[in-house]
Amino acid sequence: MLGWELAQFDSAVDDVFGYRAVQVGLPEVDFLRQNRIPFRASVALEPGAAIAADPLQLPLASQSVDLIALPHALEFHPNPHEVLREAERVLIPEGQIVISGFNTASLWRLRQLFTPRRSRSDVPWDARMIGILRLRDWLRVLGFELNGGKFGCYAPPFRQQLWLDRFAFMDKAGARWWPLLGGLYVIRAVKRVHGMRLVTPQWRMERARRRALAPVSQRSHKNHHGD
Repeated sequence: MLGWELAQFDSAVDDVFGYRAVQVGLPEVDFLRQNRIPFRASVALEPGAAIAADPLQLPLASQSVDLIALPHALEFHPNPHEVLREAERVLIPEGQIVISGFNTASLWRLRQLFTPRRSRSDVPWDARMIGILRLRDWLRVLGFELNGGKFGCYAPPFRQQLWLDRFAFMDKAGARWWPLLGGLYVIRAVKRVHGMRLVTPQWRMERARRRALAPVSQRSHKNHHGD
C-alpha cells in the first residue's frame, strides 16, 4: 500500500514548481521526495515533523505555499473540512494540493465495517474514510479544480503474504475492469481564484494615458497651423 501511494505522490509532485512545499501529516514518510521546490517542510503534532503545529492552525502566512501534500491528513483529524480550509488559506492562487485517502467504495471499507469495535483503534481501521465524491464537493466549495487522480490497491487487505500473493491478480485486473473500487486514492487539485485582474498603480495609468494622447495632440496642433 505504501509503495503504491509513494509512487503516486512522486508522479503528482514531480512537475510542481515554486518556492515552498509543505507536507501535513505522517512526517515519518517523505511524500515530497521527488519534488524540486527548494524549501520543503513537514507539519504535524507527531514527533519527527520539521514544524510542530496542528493542521487547523498552520504557522504559515496566507497565500505563501506553492504545494501542499495531505497524506491521509483529513481522515485522521476530527475536523477534516477545516483542515482542508486551512490548507486553502496558505496556498497561493494556482497552487497545487495532493490528497490521499481510503476509498469508501472498496474492500478496505468493507473490511473496516466488519472489524470488531475493539480492533478499530488500530491503523488504518480507525480512519474516518472520506468518499471521493464528498471530497470533490469540499474542494469545489473552496475553489479547487481537480487536475489528476488515480485509484489503486484492489486486492483485499490481507495481513498474510500468502493470501496477498494469491490475490495479486486483482491489482492488475482492477485498474481495467473496476477502476473506481480501489482501496486507496490519490488526487491532485489546483486552487482557482476567479475574477482576478492586475491592479495597476494610478500613476502608471495616468502616465500611459498621457503618452497615448500626446501624438493626437501634436497632430491636432499641426492641423491647426495648416488651416
